[in-house]
Amino acid sequence: MEIKVLGPLDGRVNDVCVVPTASKPRQVFAMLALNVGQVVSVPVLMEELWGERPPRSAATTLQTYVLQLRRQLESALESDRTRNAKDVLRSRFNGYLIDAEPRDVDVYAYEDLAARGRRALEGGDAERAAGLLREALDVWRGPALADVWTGSRLAVEQTRLEESRLIALESRIEADLLLGRHYSVLGELSVLVAQHPWHENLHVHYMVALYHTGRQWQALDVYRRLRETLVDEFGLEPCPSSSATRTFRRLAIARTRRRALIRPGI
Repeated sequence: MEIKVLGPLDGRVNDVCVVPTASKPRQVFAMLALNVGQVVSVPVLMEELWGERPPRSAATTLQTYVLQLRRQLESALESDRTRNAKDVLRSRFNGYLIDAEPRDVDVYAYEDLAARGRRALEGGDAERAAGLLREALDVWRGPALADVWTGSRLAVEQTRLEESRLIALESRIEADLLLGRHYSVLGELSVLVAQHPWHENLHVHYMVALYHTGRQWQALDVYRRLRETLVDEFGLEPCPSSSATRTFRRLAIARTRRRALIRPGI
């Protein structure tokens, strides 16, 4: 079995797609896929599908959705005499589970690669970290559950995954900067700081990349724009001990010394 949630939802058994086209059965499949090998209770599934006020027919309707999923699984398992649909989508006390291995779901592969990449970065191996984190990010094919209508439960998972993706991306850029790849990350960072105007670490990475590619004044201007955004939107000044402020001061001092050294007669 192969399941992908990091992008458009996809699930295949024997290379046959088993993801339903109808909205709510897709939600059920997505919930089970994100918890592969674990029981997802009926109340949790009902909350995802209908919120805090499910209809009276909710339990029966949920059983219908599970039946639809099993029918698609049966079609994919026609040539497999060792399993049937109920072996894959199992009923448990007050819940259901997809009987598959975590490695069959792309999110688990991504999280393993990302964790190994962060450990390498913390251990000072920037080259290995950059490679692992780049490999982790390559697992993504678009926004998580891009084509699935999300209720409260899936929305939380969606947010968690996107935050994890941003952290992995930030860590990969940090590793690239440590390896001296300042030019290669400039374009990427210019887009990221525009998309995340309050993300301090991305601004710090952008400042460092600009400074090391000979754009000292632009690096300092990035900090000024970040400060203006924080003041305008939240009425807050950047903390004096924050990484952005410390980087700004360090780059400002370095720029002043550089200008002094190139004055005529010095």
